[in-house]
Amino acid sequence: GAAPDLAEIEEIAAAAFETIPDELARHVHDVIIRVEDFPDAETEEEMELETPFDLLGLYRGQPLGAKSISDVVTDIDMIFLYRRPLLDFWCDSDEDLEHIVRHVLIHEIGHHFGYSDEDMERLEEESDSRAAGAQA
Repeated sequence: GAAPDLAEIEEIAAAAFETIPDELARHVHDVIIRVEDFPDAETEEEMELETPFDLLGLYRGQPLGAKSISDVVTDIDMIFLYRRPLLDFWCDSDEDLEHIVRHVLIHEIGHHFGYSDEDMERLEEESDSRAAGAQA
């Protein structure tokens, strides 16, 4: 079949968001999730990517721990998911696309919280358990 389009990846991301542990979900209602085919040229340069396929997702914004009530909000917190790199990764792995999207989403939400990689691994395990329970 045809590769999932942007709208289908958005649907997968929305379903994945429903399985995110409450510890994360209750604080990210104002974070916007966007799906694009690739990172833009500015992001490629900023992240020093060798190719646009090197980035699956990106959190843009100020981590919660760095925010203050007195801060002037100048930008909206966003998580970008990049469709083509996600699909490329999916084709090269034996994981299902939903799991990959959920993993990247949790990782990027973790950046919003300023979490360590270990914290994000624990949260992803909780999310996987929750997703498995939702499918049962």
